[in-house]
Amino acid sequence: MPIIKPISDLRNKANSLSALVHKSDEPVFITKNGEGDMVLMSLAHYGKLERRLELYEKLAVAEAHVAAGDRGRPLGRVMKNLRARLREHK
Repeated sequence: MPIIKPISDLRNKANSLSALVHKSDEPVFITKNGEGDMVLMSLAHYGKLERRLELYEKLAVAEAHVAAGDRGRPLGRVMKNLRARLREHK
């Protein structure tokens, strides 16, 4: 269930809003004059959203490659390259 707070809480209860977004790890929707105005979230939650968006972008590129007929690389070659890269970083 979304958490909704009035904009006056930003001024009057900023510390408790900060605690709420960190404790719930969910965005808090801020209203102004009864209408949605902004979203407040912790930096940790924002980072999760950014990583998810990056993953979706990579998946979209991969799907476009497949749709264009690209068959990718054989699994054996991918695994060989991964093992080589892991050995380099030890």
